[in-house]
Amino acid sequence: MWTRLINTVKNKFKILKQHGYQTIKNLNNVKLPREFRGRPEIIPGIPKDMASFLSGLCPSSAINFKPFSIDLGRCIFCGECEKACPSHIRFTEDFRMASCDRSALIVKEGDNKILLKKDLLRSEVAGLFSKSLKLRQVSAGGDNSCEMELNAAANVNFDMGRFGIEFVASPRHADGIVLTGPLTENMSESLKICWDSIPSPKIFILAGADAISGKLYDNGVSLNRTFLNDHLPDLYIPGNPIHPLSFLYGVMKTFVLK
Repeated sequence: MWTRLINTVKNKFKILKQHGYQTIKNLNNVKLPREFRGRPEIIPGIPKDMASFLSGLCPSSAINFKPFSIDLGRCIFCGECEKACPSHIRFTEDFRMASCDRSALIVKEGDNKILLKKDLLRSEVAGLFSKSLKLRQVSAGGDNSCEMELNAAANVNFDMGRFGIEFVASPRHADGIVLTGPLTENMSESLKICWDSIPSPKIFILAGADAISGKLYDNGVSLNRTFLNDHLPDLYIPGNPIHPLSFLYGVMKTFVLK
């Protein structure tokens, strides 16, 4: 019996040694592969006919050509605009995409970053959750892509728990909501019940293009986004789906880190 137990422990330590330290130590120094489509850059001087063509090409109506801009709250990061006009549009590997201001997600010609605009954060929540943040994730008609990436934020690679960020099962134990999905009619009442169950003050985060704008389902008959008319989000995190690093960057810079 003792021999079997000792061998089991030895094998576990052997596995740990082989795997090494897998957690990303410094999130600020992460370099993602070129295949990742992050914050786009728009080089000024796009011809008017090309701008009009790209606007019609975008499947989620994220491109406006008067003036030319890309709304990351609607963008699905398909990359079709970059393929059609690589001389003026490039999706970078920058995952730092989050803002307290919805309008800051609209990337214009010459923009080289997204402004977080923490000064717009409500005073009652600013700095309140700097040591610990418990969140209730609500999937309001999502396709499970953003939900899976949020789950990944807690895995061994990203390990958001070391920063005091955790998802909880009950809204009564939460400090706020992370909403994914376009917010369907069937989920509208459930979202309201969940929100009302969270003690005040509480925060509201929209994760992914579905939640921010409705994306491809905008104005669909199965949606009911009236909840967003009465509750102003504290943080917008674009992506389709969002990247765990984008989520950690936005949450940590806004709430957890002073």
